[in-house]
Amino acid sequence: MNNLAGLLQDAGLTGRGGAAFPTAVKLRVAIENRARLIVNVCDGELGAAKDAWVVQHHLDELLEGVRLVTGNSRHVRFAAHRGSPTATRLAGAKLRVLEVPGRYVSSEETSLISLAHGGTARPMTKRTPFVYGGRDSQGRRIRPTVVLNAETLWRVSQIHRYGADWFRSFGTPAEPGPRLVAIGGFVARPGVYQSAAGVPLLELIGQAGGLAPGVRYLGVGGLGGIVLAADEARYVTWDTPSMKAFGGSIGPGIITVWNPNDHPVETVTRMLTYAAGESAGQCGPCMFGLPALVDQWRSYITVPTAAAQARLNERLALVDGRGACAHPSGVVRFTRSAIRALEPELAGQLIDVGSAEGVPA
Repeated sequence: MNNLAGLLQDAGLTGRGGAAFPTAVKLRVAIENRARLIVNVCDGELGAAKDAWVVQHHLDELLEGVRLVTGNSRHVRFAAHRGSPTATRLAGAKLRVLEVPGRYVSSEETSLISLAHGGTARPMTKRTPFVYGGRDSQGRRIRPTVVLNAETLWRVSQIHRYGADWFRSFGTPAEPGPRLVAIGGFVARPGVYQSAAGVPLLELIGQAGGLAPGVRYLGVGGLGGIVLAADEARYVTWDTPSMKAFGGSIGPGIITVWNPNDHPVETVTRMLTYAAGESAGQCGPCMFGLPALVDQWRSYITVPTAAAQARLNERLALVDGRGACAHPSGVVRFTRSAIRALEPELAGQLIDVGSAEGVPA
């Protein structure tokens, strides 16, 4: 398996779940610690669909990737949302299914590890990565466990079959390999598509029918991602350097075109309200910080003055980087991006409010 790790390193494979951590590094540590494997097929991010697609269309290759990584170990579980078609399909294939509650944070890496060890599907604080083992906050022993995304393991099987050079023939030198992208929202053909980093974003969306007339905004990366204006999307490539210029990355491979019939400010408000309601209920940043952020956002969009934005930015700074998982930071990233992208909408709203109150616009 160390030979496999070397092959994956040569290929430059990174995790396809969103964090983009080098798979070879993760695998080497897992081998050293005889870690158990959880295959994450939850599609837990808003708009995600590619893990279910891999199970539906490439289950044999996925299982080949699992065998390559574990050496036919019995200690493998497939995490899928309870009652989902994916869970049913996995159970039908006689695989060990870890049934996960249908909540946003339940499919987070440490939530799955907690659930697999008899705890609740809530994020755990990591003093060190759980691939080394450890204990949870109640002192319960956590065996060494590694979590890999379904697409990642499918790519492992492809690299083993076709080689590192084949893999690197797709994408960019910094982000090599083919990638799945779930394209949804206001498009003619929503679905999961094959692509690679470095492709023009407009070309990528074109696989799903393109940007319809009137579309003004789209999201890249789900609830932890960013918002782009349609005019921006027409001139950027789908890779991390391009997305970083707008505060994001290519993340878990999700593009959602917003319905032009919905007010974009209301769309953001709905997403933030959902995010606050999906707290695990155990950390201050989620329990209190996200609801307070939503309140501050509502105040800001009601009268989007510089003072209101300053108060919102203060709240964002308080929440960012806190908590047991990345959920609060992801929501902060999305909110900051929405403030930037929706500036024309909010400026118009301020003019309307000012005019209504007799204030010179």
